[in-house]
Amino acid sequence: MAPLAPPVAAIRIAVRRALTELPVAGPVLVACSGGADSLALAAAAAFVAPRVGRVAGLVTVDHGLQAGSARRAEAVARWAAQAGLAPVDVVRVEVAGRPGGPEAAARTARYQALAEVAGRYGAAALLTGHTRDDQAETVLLALARGAGPRGLAGMPPRRDLAGVPLVRPLLEIGRAETRAACAALGLTPWQDPHNSDPAYARSRVRSDVLPALVQALGPGVLDNLARTARLVAADNAVLDGLAGEALIGARHPDGGLAVKALADLAPAVRGRVLRAWAHELGAPPAALSHRHLAALDTLVTAWRGQGAAYLP
Repeated sequence: MAPLAPPVAAIRIAVRRALTELPVAGPVLVACSGGADSLALAAAAAFVAPRVGRVAGLVTVDHGLQAGSARRAEAVARWAAQAGLAPVDVVRVEVAGRPGGPEAAARTARYQALAEVAGRYGAAALLTGHTRDDQAETVLLALARGAGPRGLAGMPPRRDLAGVPLVRPLLEIGRAETRAACAALGLTPWQDPHNSDPAYARSRVRSDVLPALVQALGPGVLDNLARTARLVAADNAVLDGLAGEALIGARHPDGGLAVKALADLAPAVRGRVLRAWAHELGAPPAALSHRHLAALDTLVTAWRGQGAAYLP
């Protein structure tokens, strides 16, 4: 019997850890595009899930943005059924007409579809194949946008998606490992042309910026960027906890928030309080920018008779 390839073993260990941490019964669904990352994840889930008493299925989303996308989605579904994954679902989404650029519109459509499928099957979790390389790209893009700690924290290992945990087991696994795992398992991943299209900022970071950083600073830069995200996320969790308590203390009996209570807060905490309050008022998180929060903060700390601050 041939020894297990190290990348296959590493991915299976990561998936096993993720599955054993889920307390809720129900199937685990792998979001799989057919690319190397999600294909390696799905193969690992098919192997690990029955060995830890779980049911693992797969959902693939057809965005309809490329010729032959429906055939590719059906091919992924056929492979999943042969691999023993069940349930298997193919979902077609409409991207055109959604707000934001093409990347944002496709992402919104995809996650909406994933949430609907997860709810239909009563899924215990959705697994996605985001890797350490994806995390490094996310941190670099956040830096380029001038994002604060929330952006620099990158993608969390786990977050809520319409009441279902969205889990990213591979955030400490490199993209090279998922490709090597697919090769070791005899799987042929789909190469998405969007991933190398220079029209997209993430593609340019992937093809130009990260290789240049690796060449200049060494391969450890990917781990360092991912570790930065983890460290910042831990700090964010503490500050968000303080902000939650401060929001309760700042509420005014007549509605709104008390200016004096806000003014006494540290700026990092006050900004989080104002963000949370704006969300309560109905401002969409994706549309709420630093400019909006700065205008709110000015009403608290530097009011000179200026007019209202308008939120999205």
